[in-house]
This record gives sequence, C-alpha cells and structure tokens, in this order.
Amino acid sequence: MSGHVHSDAFDEGVLADDPIHKLYYAQYGKKDGKPGGQTSKGNTTYFNPSIYRVILLDQRGTGKSQPAGEVRNNTTPDLVSDIEILRNHLQIPKWHLIFGGSWGSTLALLYAQAYPHAVGSLILRGIFTTRAFEIEFSRGPLGAGSFFPEEYEAFVSHLPEDERGDLVNGYYKLLMSENRDTRMQAARAWNAWEMSIGSLVADEDGHILERENLEKIKHIPVVIIQGRYDLVCPPHTAWELGKALPKAKVIFVPDAGHGAKEPGTRAELLQACDEYADYEFQ
Repeated sequence: MSGHVHSDAFDEGVLADDPIHKLYYAQYGKKDGKPGGQTSKGNTTYFNPSIYRVILLDQRGTGKSQPAGEVRNNTTPDLVSDIEILRNHLQIPKWHLIFGGSWGSTLALLYAQAYPHAVGSLILRGIFTTRAFEIEFSRGPLGAGSFFPEEYEAFVSHLPEDERGDLVNGYYKLLMSENRDTRMQAARAWNAWEMSIGSLVADEDGHILERENLEKIKHIPVVIIQGRYDLVCPPHTAWELGKALPKAKVIFVPDAGHGAKEPGTRAELLQACDEYADYEFQ
C-alpha cells in the first residue's frame, strides 16, 4: 500500500497561550473533513485527503514551535492541554480520530483520558505507557541492550562511571547542562541509541493503565498496531491495553519492530485509517 498524497497545507498558524511557548500547527486534506491529530506532513500519508482534515501540531520545543528545545513549562500535562487548546482554537466539536505512535501513543491515551468527550476514536502504534519496566526494557542491559550490545555499550559509556546506574537521570543532567557542547554531545549519544533500536519522558508509572483511567475511555473504538519485535515499546503493554478496553482491536505485525514505516506496520496503519474514514463516531 503506497499511501495517500496530500497537497501543501491549506492553513498554518501559531498558538501563543503560554508565556514562553509558541506552538506551530498546520492543516492538510479536506477543509470540512473528519478531523484528526498528527505530527508531520510525512504522516499525512495514512489519511485520505478527500475525507480527512489532518491537523498537525509540533509539540512544545520541537519542529517549528518556538523556542526550540525549551524545557520550561514543558510537562506532559502541558502537552495534553495543548491538544485541547488547539481543538477549541479550530472550533472542532470532536476529533474523529487521534493517531499516535510510541510517545505519541502516550499523549493520545492521556488526552483521551483527560477529555474523553472530545475523542471519537484512536489508532495507536507501539504502545508506551511510561511504566518503569517499559523504560528499563528500552534502556536496560537485559532488554534492548542484550540485542544491540555494542551500541548499548557506547550509549552507557558516554556517561561518567558514577552516573551509569541510572541512565535516564544521568543523561538528563547532561542534557540540562549549561554547556552547549555537553548538551549536544549527550543528545547525539542518546539519539544514536534511539536510532539503533527504533524518549526521555516523565515517570507516570502505571497511570494510563489504572482501572479508573481506563474506565474513562472504554467507550472509544481503538485500533492498536504493534510490531512483534518492537525493542523500544515492549509488545506486552499493547496486549494489556487491548484486553482492558472493550472496543479495542490489537494487531501484532509479525515481521516488524518499532518503526511506523516498516511495510507490515505501514499497511496496517493505512488500512485502519481507511476503515475508520467510513465510520461516524458518536
């Protein structure tokens, strides 16, 4: 499946509801189509432009949002709130579809739990719920590190020896350094590891999968697409989430890892978006 081709954005804008951040957004596809959230023009390929109105938002500190790399006022609740601010700004009564992969799946789930009335459906890939075991799986020696030992050794060795017992906090210190070279070198080392296996996130261990939070979104249709050999987001989490949501469908892609562009995963995402284009979600 080759995917859909979109023209350039029919609308671009900036949200400035925060004293520090200016958030960039763009809209593609059908102006009066079914609205869904996304991340970059490349991701519009999953959505039929004759049906969908695809809305992209660069989260705080990234892409065309300013200031670049800013971490002040840049928490998970801030990012969730931004999606709702954008919905209200564009006068959208309800998202037809929220689409997110990896960290995007985290934000999509948290947004749906915070604003369940505003979400018609979810299509999620590479489920990540920020639990400690998920972070350890992608950052620890017995998970992804055991499959890529040489890259993992380089990842660990970038830190001083006394910081190697807690990689996330060790890298956080370097990434927050006042020295630009220190920040850049740490970012390159972190990114090299990320590229080897397939995000530095807030610890909300178990929050998404708590029963009372899952109850808020049990009415929402969900498609969960998960690479069987995903070394970034362990497939067990996708299975747990699917079992907990009565309207969820879990699809394991047998020949895929974490990437959205792997042929099997890409085909499933396209099919799910095309199928949901025909529905009217209440």
